[in-house]
Parts: sequence; C-alpha cells; structure tokens
Amino acid sequence: MNNPVVLDPKTELNEQTAQDVRLQLRQDADVQRIYNAVDIKDQLELIELGKEPSMEISRFADQILHTMSLSKIEDSGELLKQLGKIMDRFDSKDFAEEKSGFFSRMFKKADKMIEQIFSKYQTMGREIDKVYVEITKYQDEMKKSIGTLDGLYEQNLKYYLDLEKYVVAGEMLLERLNTELVPMYEERVRNNDQLAGIELESLKNSVEILEQRIDDLEKARMVALLTAPQIRMIQRGNNKLIGKINTAFITTIPIFKNGIIQAVNAKRQKLVADSMAELDRRTNELLKKNAQNIATQSVEVARLSGSSSIKMETLEETWNIISRGMQETQQIEEQNKREREESRKGMATLTENIKKELQG
Repeated sequence: MNNPVVLDPKTELNEQTAQDVRLQLRQDADVQRIYNAVDIKDQLELIELGKEPSMEISRFADQILHTMSLSKIEDSGELLKQLGKIMDRFDSKDFAEEKSGFFSRMFKKADKMIEQIFSKYQTMGREIDKVYVEITKYQDEMKKSIGTLDGLYEQNLKYYLDLEKYVVAGEMLLERLNTELVPMYEERVRNNDQLAGIELESLKNSVEILEQRIDDLEKARMVALLTAPQIRMIQRGNNKLIGKINTAFITTIPIFKNGIIQAVNAKRQKLVADSMAELDRRTNELLKKNAQNIATQSVEVARLSGSSSIKMETLEETWNIISRGMQETQQIEEQNKREREESRKGMATLTENIKKELQG
C-alpha cells in the first residue's frame, strides 16, 4: 500500500491532473480505509457515501460566492471614475499663449492668472491624493483577498482530493459488486437458491444506489475542478488590478502632477519672459524716439547758433527805412524852412506896407 496521496498547493487542478490523481488513489491508504469500512449491503450507508466532503464543497462554494460579494470592485470603479473626472479638468488652454493685449495684461493680470492656475491645480492635486488614499485601502483589501484566495484554493484541493477518494472507493465497491458479488448470487439463483434471489435483488439495488451516488460525487468533484481555475482567475485579476494601481500611482499620477507643475512654471516663465520682452521693446522704442527728438533739436540749435541773431536783410531793410525816414524828414524840414522864409518875407512886406500907410 502506497503513502497517502498529497497535492501540492501550487498544483494547477484540471481534468488531466484529476485522471492522474485517480489512478494513484487506487493504492491510497485512505481509499482502502473507506473501501473496507463500507458495508456494501447497507443501502443507507451507500446513500451517504461521501456525504461529509460533498457538504463541505457546497459550503466552500458558498464561501467563494461570499468572498466575491464582499469585493469592492464597484467601489474601486467609482473611485477610478472620480479620478478620471478630476484629471479631465486639466485644460491645455490654461497654458496656451495669449497674443492680444499682451503687454497690459502682463502687468495688470499676469499675477492673478498665475494664482488662479496654481489654485486650480493645487485643488486637483489634493483631490487626487484623496482618491489615492481610498484606492490604496482597496489595494490593501485586494492583497488580503489574494491571501484569502490562496487559502481557499488549498481548501478546494483538499475537498477535491477527499471527494476523489470517495469516488474511487465507490468505483472499487461497484467493481466488487459487479464482478464478484452479483455474479456469485446469480450463480446461486441458477442453482435454485431461493434466499440467494432475495440477496441478489438487494445487491442490484445497491449497485443502482452506488452508481447514483458515484454520479453525485462526480458532480461535486466537477464543482471543485471548476472552482480551482475560477479562484486562480480571481487572483490573477486582483494581481493585475494591483499592478494597474501601482502603475497609476507610482508612474502615471506622479508624471501627471509633475507635468502640471512644469506646465504652470513654464506658463509663469513665459508670461515673465514675454513681459520683459515687451518692456525691452517699449524701452528701445522710447530710447529711439528720445534719440530722434534730441537729434532734431540738436540740428535746430546748431542751425540757430550758427547764424546771427539779426539778419543782414533785416539790417538793410532797417537802413532803408531809416534812410527814407531821414530823407522824408529832410524834405519836410526844407519845406518847413521854405514856408517859414516865405511867411517871414510876407510878414516883412505886410509890416512895410502898414508903416507906409501910417506915415502917409
């Protein structure tokens, strides 16, 4: 008799594994114990063959369903939706270059604009952190779930092996009935043993009951076979989700946050740089205008300083005016002189005439 068959917890349970295990169980000590303990003529005992592991596998299936019902997949999905909505608020237009009214806006509104952008994305960062805390809790639950599922997988292997032992023991009992006991009592019936006929009928009922019981155990065993890959699928799904969460919060989210920081700082630098460039342009323009004004004034001053305050034309015209005035004055004086001379002569003549009249 071989040592008891034991399945490694890492065993991937499938139909091929089941066939190999079933062959080994023929020589298993537990199977031999079950086989020897069953009263093949006790139909009630045959009906309850493998009852305990069958009930265990049923309770185990309920446990799996309960574990799945406690899963926070929906909650995590809602958290990820929240995260998506937060990240959707990222607007590339916040960092687009504005071209109209740039100079006045730089000095009057740039600080307010930067403050608003920082406030918006700082709020987004805090909201992302809150979602991160909740999803981290969910991640911890999934890690615990993976450990729980490992335990469930081992239990499933045990239940499967127990069921398989009863199935093999049942098959061995059925073989004994069909190859030994039933033919033996059929022979006795042919030899007119009336009591053997009653016993034969009982044995045939046992065969029917045992076949039905083996079929029931086979179905329970199939549940265990189907449960094993389902557990592994749940574990793989959890592992992938954990990996995705790690990717999101170790890689994606930090990159997103850093991208926001870089974009905001780049925006600030762009605003400052454009402000300074516009200031330089205006300063250069002012310097050019001042230089032009100074040059124009210098030319005018040079022109004025290079010439006499009183122009020759003015002097000539003044001399002509004075000369004409002198001539006119002289003419008037001569005219006055002539008139005075004529008046004097007239007065003298008049005086002489008066004297003559008085003497006469």
